[in-house]
Amino acid sequence: MIAPERLSAIAAAARQAPTLAALRHSFADLHFSECSEDDISPRFRPAAELAQHRLYLIAGANGHCLELTNDPAIATGILLAARADDE
Repeated sequence: MIAPERLSAIAAAARQAPTLAALRHSFADLHFSECSEDDISPRFRPAAELAQHRLYLIAGANGHCLELTNDPAIATGILLAARADDE
C-alpha cells in the first residue's frame, strides 16, 4: 500500500532528484521503474503529476509480474513516466 502521505513524500523527492537511484535510496522498500508516458495506457491515471514526470502506481513487485494499477491499496512501487513533449 502507498498511502497518500507517502505518495506526497515520493512526489516531493522526485521533484528534487528525479532519478531512480535517488528514489530507490530514499524509499528502499518500494520498487521504482521508468519509461516515457507514451508507453502508458490511457486507462491508468497518474497518481501524481510533476513538471517533468507523471507518477503511476505499480503492483506485483513482491514476486509477481509487474503491472500498473489505479489502486493505492495494492501498490508496491512507482513508475516514473517522463512527460512527452506536447506537439
